[in-house]
Amino acid sequence: MSARSPQPPIAPSGSQLQALIFDVDGTLADTEEIHRQAFNATFEAQGLGWCWSPAEYRSLLAISGGRERITRYAAEHPPTKQGKGLSLTDIAAIHRLKTARYAALLEAGRVPLRPGVARLLSEARDQGIRLAIATSSARSNLETLLDLNLTPGWRGWFEVVESNDTTVEKKPSPAVYQAVLRGLGLDATACIAVEDTLNGLLAARAAGLCTVITTHRYTQEDRFPGAALVVEGLGEPTSPPRVSLGSLGSEICVNLTVLRALLTHTTTTSDR
Repeated sequence: MSARSPQPPIAPSGSQLQALIFDVDGTLADTEEIHRQAFNATFEAQGLGWCWSPAEYRSLLAISGGRERITRYAAEHPPTKQGKGLSLTDIAAIHRLKTARYAALLEAGRVPLRPGVARLLSEARDQGIRLAIATSSARSNLETLLDLNLTPGWRGWFEVVESNDTTVEKKPSPAVYQAVLRGLGLDATACIAVEDTLNGLLAARAAGLCTVITTHRYTQEDRFPGAALVVEGLGEPTSPPRVSLGSLGSEICVNLTVLRALLTHTTTTSDR
């Protein structure tokens, strides 16, 4: 049974919600395990002597960005077969190989979008809510994922896409969200961010965004102070998500009614 806190106020018909901004990995699709497998296969092929367990990878997710994770790990666990440390050039090359393996694994396994994602994207488009993406991952990663799961015209759905190809500072820096807001020409009070990690929450909140967290196997035990809603996923009308913070009100899954109410509640509270 879902844990529910007091119901948020009913949003008025003139709700301020104008755009949804989505993270990608772990949010649109449960890709983190595929990333872990791609890292490990690359490490093995390069003779690095590394193998990240699920528990180890969970701790590494506190570091945004694949290159950054490799850099931190290499500093603490020098490669066993290299005989020397890894340069930034070496790390960039390893990460390129990992990205290629990740794409191959996606194409082989066809990792689906998480439940509720396609539904919410469709609802937003039908009701004129603008869409954007803010990710610390490479644009090639998100394009591979969405090419496999959405219709060919999906690039026209998202007005702004910011990734580590366009925004150097990684989450928890708010830089990627600030870039998206500039691209949309909207104030943060008109948007909601959908994330899956604490770093993502910190980045979105630092940019002033009301934030919904959708947890998964690598983040379900984390705490998310400041989130407007924490759920195990967006859910479907026939499969409601477990709620660990906030409320769906009288709704069964995360939809635009819920998001408008959350934004109204957040705006009203911040004005007090």
